[in-house]
Amino acid sequence: MATRKKTKERIVPDTSVIISGTVSKALEKRKVSEIIIPSFVVEELQAQANRGLSIGLKGLEEIKRLREIAKKRGIKFAIKGRLQTLEEIKLAKSGRIDTLIIEVAKKNKASLYTADLVQALVAEVQGVKTVYFQPYERKRLKIEDMLTEDTLSLHLKENAYPYAKRGKPGAFKLVKLRDEPLTSEEIEGIIQEILEAVRYETHAFVEITGKEATVVQLGNMRIAITKPPFSDGIEVTIVRPIVKLTLDDYKPRRELKERIMKGEGIIIAGPPGSGKSTLAASIAEFYLSLGKVVKTIEQPRDLQVCEEITQYAKLHGDVEKTAEMLLLVRPDYTIFDEVRTTKDFLTFIDMRLAGIGMVGVIHATSAIDAIQRFVKRVELGMLPHVIDTVLFVEGGEIKKVYKLSLQVRVPTGMKSEDLVRPLVEVRDFFSGELEYEIYTFGEENVIVNVREVSAEESAVERLAAQRILKEIRRFDKHAEVKFTRDTATVYVSNEAVPRIIGKKGKTISELEKKLGIHIDVVPKARALGREVEFSFRESGGNLVFTFDKSLVGKKVDFYIDNEYVATLVVGKKGEVKLNRRSEVAQRILSALLKQKLSVFAER
Repeated sequence: MATRKKTKERIVPDTSVIISGTVSKALEKRKVSEIIIPSFVVEELQAQANRGLSIGLKGLEEIKRLREIAKKRGIKFAIKGRLQTLEEIKLAKSGRIDTLIIEVAKKNKASLYTADLVQALVAEVQGVKTVYFQPYERKRLKIEDMLTEDTLSLHLKENAYPYAKRGKPGAFKLVKLRDEPLTSEEIEGIIQEILEAVRYETHAFVEITGKEATVVQLGNMRIAITKPPFSDGIEVTIVRPIVKLTLDDYKPRRELKERIMKGEGIIIAGPPGSGKSTLAASIAEFYLSLGKVVKTIEQPRDLQVCEEITQYAKLHGDVEKTAEMLLLVRPDYTIFDEVRTTKDFLTFIDMRLAGIGMVGVIHATSAIDAIQRFVKRVELGMLPHVIDTVLFVEGGEIKKVYKLSLQVRVPTGMKSEDLVRPLVEVRDFFSGELEYEIYTFGEENVIVNVREVSAEESAVERLAAQRILKEIRRFDKHAEVKFTRDTATVYVSNEAVPRIIGKKGKTISELEKKLGIHIDVVPKARALGREVEFSFRESGGNLVFTFDKSLVGKKVDFYIDNEYVATLVVGKKGEVKLNRRSEVAQRILSALLKQKLSVFAER
C-alpha cells in the first residue's frame, strides 16, 4: 500500500507563539506552504515595543526571523488583513485581537498556531484547525549555573567581567566568575531566559517594566535589568537571600525580646546588605508564633516568610491603596520593607496612628539617621507614638537599640526654667543612657547629641549661635555671639544696633520670642570717634541735644557708664530730638541727672 504523503499547510501564528519564538523552532519539524501574519499582530507588537516592553521587540524579531526562514526554504510569507479600528484597540484587553486572529485563520483556511490554551479551545469550537504548543518547558537557567549556596548577588554587564558577592550579610567578598567579559549576545540570551521564565512560572512576576529598566521576582531572586540610556550598557543584577533565621538566632536578651513583643512602632535600620530584611522576616514569623495576624508591604516582594503571612505589593503602584486594603484586612502587625519615599513614610505614619503595629525597614548609616528621616515628616509630639524602638543592624547583627519617649523639661545644656519645652528623649535601650534629645528650636525640629554637651560650650549653644547669627547677620554680616548661661550676647557694629533693637525694642523682642532665648545687643567698638560737647534742654514733649554746627548730618553715639545706648543723626539745626516718653529718652535723662552720660561723634 502506498504511503500517503504529508501535505503542506498554511499557518497563522498568534501573538503568544510569536513572542515565545515557538514558530521558528516548529518549522524545523513541520511542512508549511505559507506563513500568514495578521497585520494587527504586527501593529500590536509595534505598540508594545514603543511602550518599552521587551515582548514587543522579541515578537518583531521573531517575525523577521520567520521571513528569513521562509525565503531560504521557499515558503510563502505574507502579512495580511486590515489594521484595528479605534474601538478594537480599546477592546484589546478583553480578547478582541484573539478573535480577529481566529477570523484570519478561518478566512484563509489555515491552521492556527497558538500557545494560549483558551485561544486553542475557542478556535476548535469554531471549526478552525489548531496546533497547540506547550508555552513553556522549565529548564535550568544560565544564571542558576553561576549561583552557589553562599552567593548573595550576581552582577552581569555586557563587555565586563561577571562578578558575584559571596559570603554572608556583612561579611562577603566580590569574586570574578571568569576571565572573559560577557558579550552582548550572552547577556541578551540571559535576559530572554529570565523573561520567558517570569512569563510562565508560577512563583514569578514583574514588579517594574519599561524600555530602560525592568525588575522581576523569580522565585527567591530579585532581578533588575537595565539598558541604555538609563545605564551605560546592558546590565543584569540578581539579588537573593541566602539565610533564613528566627528571632532566637540573634540571641536577643530577654528584655529586648519583650520590647519587640510589646513594641508597636519598630524601625530596622542599617546600610545596604546588612541583613535588615532577614531580621524583618524573623520578627514577622515571631509575631505569627504569638498568634498575631501578620501582613507585609514590599516592592518588590522578596521577604522569606512562611505561607501564612500574606505579602502585598503596592496596589496599582500606589502604597496608599495598599494601606487602604490593609485597614480593611485589619492585621495586628504589618512589616513595611522598605520605607523609602515621602509617601512611604506618610503611609507608615498613618497606619501606625490607625492602631496597626508597624515594623519598617529603612536604609541608614546610623540609628539616629533613621529617626531623622521621620522627624521631618511628623509632628514632634507624635514621634514616640509612631516609632518607639529602633534596631540598628550591621553585619547581620543587632548592634544598637534605641527607645524613644516624650518628656517636658528644660533641654540638656540650658538652665532657665523659662526654656521648658516638650522634647523626645532617645536612650540606649539596655543602659538607659540618654544619647539624643529632639525638640523645637526656633521654627525647626533639631536633634542634639547630649554626649557632646560641655561646660564651655554645649551643643545647644552651638545650635543657638547658628540660629541667632543667621538672623543677626541680616543687619551686620560680621556679627559675633557669646553665651552666658541662658543669655546670648550679640556683638555688632554701632550702626547695626538701632536696626536690630527696632522701634521700642520690637525687632529684638520678636527675635527673642522666635528663638526662645534672651539676647543682649552690644556694639563691638566703644565709640566711632571723639567725645563731643553738647547742651541740653526740654522742649514740649522732647529732650533736645544741641551740638556744634560741624556735626550736622553726622552720627553721634550715646553711652551711659560706658554702655552703649543709641546712635542718632544730628539734624540741620545741629540738634537731636528724643521723645521724652520713649524708653531710651528716660534712660538718657536719668543718666544726665547722675552725670553719667557721654556722647561720641564719628570722625
